[in-house]
Order: sequence, then C-alpha cells, then structure tokens
Amino acid sequence: MSKHHHAEHTKAEKERKNPAFQAEETAEGPESLSEKAAETPLENAAEGEFAPETRETGPEKAETESAGTGDQVPVQMQTPEERIACLEAKLAEANNQYLRKAAEFENFRKRMNQEKQSAIDFANQSLLLDLISVIDDFERAIKAAETQREAAGQDPEQISASFNGLYEGISMIEKRLVSQLENKWGLKRFDSAGEPFDPNRHEAIMMEKSAEINDPVVGEDFIKGYTLKERVVRAAKVKVLMPENA
Repeated sequence: MSKHHHAEHTKAEKERKNPAFQAEETAEGPESLSEKAAETPLENAAEGEFAPETRETGPEKAETESAGTGDQVPVQMQTPEERIACLEAKLAEANNQYLRKAAEFENFRKRMNQEKQSAIDFANQSLLLDLISVIDDFERAIKAAETQREAAGQDPEQISASFNGLYEGISMIEKRLVSQLENKWGLKRFDSAGEPFDPNRHEAIMMEKSAEINDPVVGEDFIKGYTLKERVVRAAKVKVLMPENA
C-alpha cells in the first residue's frame, strides 16, 4: 500500500469513530422514516403478525350495547335469580293473555249459538202470525154458531142436522190447527180473563170500574193473545176492570 492511500484510510477510520460523524450517518429524514413505517406492516404481515386492534370486551361492551335501552339491566349482567324472576313474569303475562283470549272466545261462541238458536226458533214467526188471523176467523165462526144455537134453543126441530155437522166440523178444524201449531212450532194461545192486567201481555181496549177489586184485572177476552217460545208475539185485546178508587 502506498503512503498516500494509507493516509486516506486512516482519515476515514477516524471520521467513522467520531461521534458527530456517527450522528450524521444515523440521522434520517421524514421520507426515510415514512418509508420505514410503511414497510413495517408488510414485514410483520409476511411474518404472520398484525397490529393489535382496539376492541371493547367484557362489562364495558355490555354497557355500551345497553345504552339507550332505559334502566333495563343487560342479560349478561343479571344474576340467575333475576333472570328466573324475569322469565316467570313473562310467563305469567302470557298466561293471563291466553286466559283472556280463551274467555273472549267462549263468550263469542255462546253468543253465536244463542243467536243461531233464536234465528231457528223465530224463523217462522211471520207465517205463524198470518195463521193466527185464520184462527181468529174460526173462533168468530164458532161463536156465531153458538149464539144462533142458543137463540134457537135445544129444540131438535129448530136445529138442523146440517148445522150441527158444520159447527162440529169447524170446531174440529180449529182445535186441530191450534194443537199442531202448539206442539210442533211452539205457538201457544193463552186465556186472560180473570188474570191481573199485564201491559206486556194485554192490550186494554175497554175499561170498567169495579168495587170488588183492588188491582186492575182482565174482565173479558175480546181477542186472545199468543206466545211463541215463551215470547209474546201478539198481546190479547181485553176489557180491564179498574178499582173505583184508582
């Protein structure tokens, strides 16, 4: 080695050992730092390491998730006794709702059955009311025949056999018709003479004072009343006897 090259080598060694030179050599600018920082994740990824993520776990996360739900305690923070009490309350509420719905359905079913039965019982009411008028005509004919027979007396010569036959035939038809309507359809004729006056069953078309009674009483039936399945479908037209002090 020449003397000149040896001198330069010695000078370079001294500069490397100088602290100022080392500080200058190790100093890095912003660009080199950013490059090194950018290379760090890639190197870590290559080695299978990733930067840790900040996550909320445990009670802090439960409190964050339950925020905005009022005073309700999160399920994760409830004790077993509290969870059992909460489930029992929910079960009792569901049971009460079931019982209410069952009671409402039972009432609805009974009401529907009653309405259905009522519709069946009174489906023929209009027809039966028309037949009542026919029965009234039979009654008038029978009463007229009885009046004529009473006026003629019991003399067989004055009462012809044809009249008796007609009278008995009409009476038989009237009785049979009334019996059929009563037994098959529930249409019943009721007598009112001598009964206490009831505005729900009787229609007063005549009134007479009487000293022998203390309460209004039906004195005479002009037109008889009828009931259908215990319901008054036509009130009886009657004469009412009233107390004198009324």
